[in-house]
Amino acid sequence: MGLITFLSDFGYRDHYVAAVKARILHLAPEVPVLDVTHGIEPFNIAHAVHVLGAVFADFPAGTVHLVGVNDLGAPHAAWHAARFQDHYFVTADNGLLPLLCDGNPEQIVTLGAGRPTTASPTRDLLAPAAVHLARGGALPELGPLTTETYQLLNRQLRLQDNRITGHVVHVDHYGNLITDISRTAMEVIGRDRPFTVHFARETVREVVAHFQAADPGEAVCIFNSQDRLCIGINQGNASELLGLHFDSQVDVRFSS
Repeated sequence: MGLITFLSDFGYRDHYVAAVKARILHLAPEVPVLDVTHGIEPFNIAHAVHVLGAVFADFPAGTVHLVGVNDLGAPHAAWHAARFQDHYFVTADNGLLPLLCDGNPEQIVTLGAGRPTTASPTRDLLAPAAVHLARGGALPELGPLTTETYQLLNRQLRLQDNRITGHVVHVDHYGNLITDISRTAMEVIGRDRPFTVHFARETVREVVAHFQAADPGEAVCIFNSQDRLCIGINQGNASELLGLHFDSQVDVRFSS
């Protein structure tokens, strides 16, 4: 018996999360369901991709990840179930899967072919598909195989001999800025040379182990558990204080 995780932009004020979980309970009371978060910003695919991408691999292989974000899809109503890195994903065809996988997943099927559109696809279409997979059902039994998905592309790093140009991909609960600049990119381009991280009007000349390594109120850079460069202010909200948000530019410059 597998595990289902549940991620959505449904929030915590209404009954929407409970309705989906009630459907799963009705279909398979023995299947455990773990909430990742329901605080994804409404319709924000980039936010969902960041949160899911940061945590899905920590779950056991075979886990089914139910995603109820912008669940009517874009630009047309379609839904998919997919396998990627020994995990399963059920979600609307809204660009999330190509962003998460940096391309199409290993196997993908279309759900609900020929069915009328429902007002609650996560409850009525995605949840039953997640239960099927969690019970060990085969992916192709859910619908026809496809390679056609709504494509959104990840912004690519700009790599030069003495510089990396990246961007903020997420602002977390504390106002810390997570970038798309990886530890690997910094090591390959940097070749052990001194560097300076440039953002807003600030510069930082080292990456430390944790945000508290700096004095209170000082800007600091760390690598998070996904080995992404992050910018914070010890005991402060970096996004608000620096005026940086999603897609703000961050540069790492290396000595010649």
